[in-house]
Amino acid sequence: MDSYDVIVLGGGSTGEVVAGRAAAGGLKVAIVEFGAVGGECSYYACMPSKVLLRPGSERALAQAVPGLSRREQLGIDAAETFRRRDEVTHRLDDQGQVQWLRDANVELFRGEGRLRGEKLVAIRARDGSTRELQAKRAVVIATGTDPAIPDIPGLRAARPWTNRDATQARTVPKRLFVLGGGAVGCELAQAFHALGSKDVHLVERSTRLVPRFEEHASALLTECLTREGIHVLTATEMVGVERPKLGGPVTAKLGDGKSIEADELLVALGRSPRTRDIGLESVGLPAGRYVDVDDQLRAKGVPGDWLYACGDANGRNLLTHMGKYQGRIAADVILGKDIAARADDYATPQVLFTHPQIASVGLTEAQAHKRNMRVRSVTVALESVGGTAVTGVGLTGWAKLVVNTDEQTIAGATFVGMNVGESLHAATIAVTARVPLQMLWHAVPSYPTVTEIWVRLLGAYGV
Repeated sequence: MDSYDVIVLGGGSTGEVVAGRAAAGGLKVAIVEFGAVGGECSYYACMPSKVLLRPGSERALAQAVPGLSRREQLGIDAAETFRRRDEVTHRLDDQGQVQWLRDANVELFRGEGRLRGEKLVAIRARDGSTRELQAKRAVVIATGTDPAIPDIPGLRAARPWTNRDATQARTVPKRLFVLGGGAVGCELAQAFHALGSKDVHLVERSTRLVPRFEEHASALLTECLTREGIHVLTATEMVGVERPKLGGPVTAKLGDGKSIEADELLVALGRSPRTRDIGLESVGLPAGRYVDVDDQLRAKGVPGDWLYACGDANGRNLLTHMGKYQGRIAADVILGKDIAARADDYATPQVLFTHPQIASVGLTEAQAHKRNMRVRSVTVALESVGGTAVTGVGLTGWAKLVVNTDEQTIAGATFVGMNVGESLHAATIAVTARVPLQMLWHAVPSYPTVTEIWVRLLGAYGV
C-alpha cells in the first residue's frame, strides 16, 4: 500500500490548490481524479461561459461609443466565438494541468477515489484495476458538484442541456428555453441570445432574477434583458416537459397553463454534491450530502481531525474563488498553521458577468437586517461620475454601500454597470479588513475613472 501525507479526492480547481499548497509546504501529496484535471470551472463553467458572453458585452459597450463606424451593425460570429471557447478550454485536453501537477510535485492517480475507512482511499482506475492509498496526515474531499435536475414530469427523458452542454455547444439553437434565473441561467440566456438565439425565454420560480443580489440590481438586469428581446418570466413554474423525439423540439408546460416550444431547454437550477459514491458511510457520514465542516474545513463528526472537505463539496459557498480560498486554508491547517476561514461567511465577492454586470461583496441590506446588524445604506448612480461619461453614452448603473453604523465600516457593497467587476476588489478589501470610513476617505480615486464613485458614495453617507 502506497502512503502519502495528503490524499486529495478531486482534481478540480479546489483540489489543485489544496494539493499544490500542501506539496509546496514539503508534504508528499497525491490527487485522485477520474475526469479532466482542472474540473468544472476550467472546461464547463466559469471559463467557457465568460468567453461566450464576451462578444455580446463588448458589442453593447461599443454601441455606446459615438464615433465608431457603423456601431449599430456590429455582427457576432458564433463559429469564431466557439473556436475561441475551444482555445480557452484547451479542447477539453487537460495535459497542461497534468504537467502543472508534475511541476508541483503532486502525484496524479486517474480513477475513482473512495474512502475505505480512516485515512484509507481505494482507487478504481479507468482500466478497472484497483489499488489502495494510505494518508499519514489528511484526506481532503474536493469532489465538487453536479448540475441539479428536478423531478419535473418528462424533464429527464427530454435530455435537457445543463451548463456542460450549453458551454460546449457547437451550434446556436434558434429557440432556447432557460429554466432558472440565477447566475448560470441569466449569463447563458444572454450569451446565446447575442450569438443568435432569437427566441429566448428565461423562466424563474422566484419573484425576481438573481435573488442573492440586491433587489434593485435584479430589477435593472431584468429591464436590460427585456430590452434586448429576452422574454423574462418570474414567479413562474415549469410543471412538465414533452419531447416526442430526441433532438427535436421540446415543449415546456408552465404552471399557468401556457406552453412554450423551443429547440433546446437549458436547466440552470443549482447544484447537487458529488458525494454519493465516495465512501462517506465508511467514516460515519451520510452519502450524497454536503460534508459539514468547521471553519478549518475539517469534517464534523469524524474523530481524529484527518478528514477535510473544501469547495462545493462542503456546501458553504459554491463559488470557484471561494473553493480555492478554502483550499488554501485547509492546506495551511494541515501544515500546522493556526488559521480559519472567515471570508466565505461575510466577505464573499461575486460577479454576474451579464451586461450590465452585477458585482457585490459582503452582505446585502436584507442579509444585514437578518443578522440584526444596524446599518444605513447609500446608493449613487454611476452616471454621476466623469468616468462613465467618457466610457460611452446611455450607460446606466449604480453603486450601493451597506454601512455598519456601530463600527462605521462597510458591511456590503454592490455595483451594477458595464465592467464593474473589475472594480470590485477595492470593496472586497474594505469589507474584509473592516476599513473605517474615515480612512477610506483618504483613498483618492484617479480622475476620470468610474472608481470616482467611491467619493460620491462616501459623500452621500456624510463622510
